[in-house]
Amino acid sequence: MEVLQVLHMNNGEGETSYAKNSNIQRKIISETNSRLKESILNIMCNNKMMPESIGVADLGCSSGPNALMVVTEMIDIIDATCRKSGSSFPELRISLNDLPGNDFNEIFRSLPAFFQKIKEEKGSESCYVAGVPGSFYGRLFPLKSLHFVHSSSSLHWLSRVPLGLGINARTALNKGKLYISKTSPSDVINAYVSQFQNDFSLFLRSRSPEIVPGGRMLLSLMGRSSIDPTIEDGCYYQWELLAHALSTLVSKGLVDEEKIDSFNAPYYAPCPEELKITVEKEGSFRINRIDAFEIEWDANISSNSPAQCEDKKILLSRGQQVAKTIRAVVESMVESHFGSEIMDDLFSVYSDLVDVYMYKKRAIYVNLVVSLTRKD
Repeated sequence: MEVLQVLHMNNGEGETSYAKNSNIQRKIISETNSRLKESILNIMCNNKMMPESIGVADLGCSSGPNALMVVTEMIDIIDATCRKSGSSFPELRISLNDLPGNDFNEIFRSLPAFFQKIKEEKGSESCYVAGVPGSFYGRLFPLKSLHFVHSSSSLHWLSRVPLGLGINARTALNKGKLYISKTSPSDVINAYVSQFQNDFSLFLRSRSPEIVPGGRMLLSLMGRSSIDPTIEDGCYYQWELLAHALSTLVSKGLVDEEKIDSFNAPYYAPCPEELKITVEKEGSFRINRIDAFEIEWDANISSNSPAQCEDKKILLSRGQQVAKTIRAVVESMVESHFGSEIMDDLFSVYSDLVDVYMYKKRAIYVNLVVSLTRKD
């Protein structure tokens, strides 16, 4: 699987699009607003002179209503700080990054209204936005061009399927599973751990020359609370249920079993200790703090107003709503391996399994938030 080519959130504005099914990610961004404010204030107030031009990058920006959410919040913080201090609003150079398959056109179409709002509310026309397609596991920006880097719900995606687990592997080491499982041999777990360490270290090395000394990064990603990689709060069970759904389709003759054996998700949910070790080993950044918070699988669902399917105007179960959220995120890469013709059946079975699971257990994610400062 070439992650660069197949990983992207579902484009457009249809019923299974990311634009219509990204409230979980929006809630995660909202939960980190206090850390965002802390980082921006540090950049603006801890310098002898407030920067006249501030470079900002949002890595893994995706598309839809969340794409400009962080940028908008950041502009509000800067504006309030400038008004309080009597300073002029600085020039903002904003770079929105994602993989080439992202729906950048949807973002660009929203920019005229975005710029008009800034002009009317902040009185500024010194805001410049650019799309930067490419993998953040490598250089993206010029030397010392950034003061602040943000990334949310992105760094748990690996640059590739771990070595030895790809479609061309001689032996299927993780039979019947899509990710680390309680039945996975140690070789599978070690391959995932190694791939994450290599990728996150490369991410840090790539950002180091791009960020000015004293610049900040705020990174939010799916994680887990324990060093045990099979703990259920690390999205482990969502991959388990998806593997179960595929196995159900095998029994119906819709999927070849070998297809499941040869698919391993390019995903890893680290624990805080793994982040800390990798940051300290790479050496370019200082950890300000690492926080963790829980978020329920169906946190995007109001208990007082169940969601409806737009076209059919029918109430959706919790499992169906969770399935739509997951489908909007993983469908592109699952479809590239298993084919488009099974997607509706797959996520229908998956939604039923999620309903059963959520009836029995409290289903949560753990999200990690790490604040970093570029060393001088």
